[in-house]
Amino acid sequence: MRDFEQVRTDRREFREDGRTYYREPGRIIVQDRDGYLIRHDENERFRSLDPRGYRFERQGADFYSYVDRPGGEQIVTVTNDDGRMLRRYLRYRDGRELILIDNSYAGPLRPVYEDVVVLPPPEIRIPRDRYIVDYAQADEAEVYEALTAPPVVQVDRRYTLDQIRYSPDLRARLRSVDINTITFDTGSFTVTPDQAAKLSVIAAAMNRAIRANLREVFLIEGFTDAVGSALDNLSLSDRRAQSVATVLTEQFRVPPENLTTQGYGEQYLKVNTQGPSRENRRVVVQRITPLLQQGQDQGQAAPPSPPPQPR
Repeated sequence: MRDFEQVRTDRREFREDGRTYYREPGRIIVQDRDGYLIRHDENERFRSLDPRGYRFERQGADFYSYVDRPGGEQIVTVTNDDGRMLRRYLRYRDGRELILIDNSYAGPLRPVYEDVVVLPPPEIRIPRDRYIVDYAQADEAEVYEALTAPPVVQVDRRYTLDQIRYSPDLRARLRSVDINTITFDTGSFTVTPDQAAKLSVIAAAMNRAIRANLREVFLIEGFTDAVGSALDNLSLSDRRAQSVATVLTEQFRVPPENLTTQGYGEQYLKVNTQGPSRENRRVVVQRITPLLQQGQDQGQAAPPSPPPQPR
């Protein structure tokens, strides 16, 4: 696995359209307005999970990647040149498709910051410990409830994955599970074996939720403390989230297609300190299905369509 010093070494800076960009392995970071935003290659996690079975091809302006599941299903992810996900779906052996994530929108490709949705803060009418579940103190039933509960306020329409990722006002409408048993060494995005074992409870809750609804999607969010540069911390947090998603699949068989990840760096400190803090080097999990699939029939496979076939 690449360490973070190598990530820094491989990082390249360039300017385009009046903005500064940083390209590094599997990621692109844009500096604009008041800070940084990061976008990662959605296929990187799948390549690492199954490097021999992973394959892709270009179809017009888009890339189609394919990963075969043991039961004969196929995970199909459609991305653009930068690895930004456009769609992800399961294709069954009989040709049916189950849409998991539709991140498409009308019009040309737009800057990341235009995906930020600003909404008034929700009124939270449930106890704080049910709104943000303390994983260290919770049992599987409490975790499962948080990962299957509806938004705390009504959601009126469907949002894209990018809007959810980059809009704290949207994510505030969802319950969350603070995985405070998984912390990281300074400058590291490796989940140690002893900490990986602590993911068994949330993995069991996720697998149970997915069995009940195959279209569930969970966002794994990575965070850092405030030590170091904001640029490094954003990249590091994004890799931490991906590491946890990989462990959930490799060790606990959580379907990788039902997970997505995003790093937020030092933006949302749990402990308000500028010094080293293991509590701030953490991950949080939210069920984003209601925001992604509002108004859709969440339990049925879509009718067959003739998608491109891998060559």
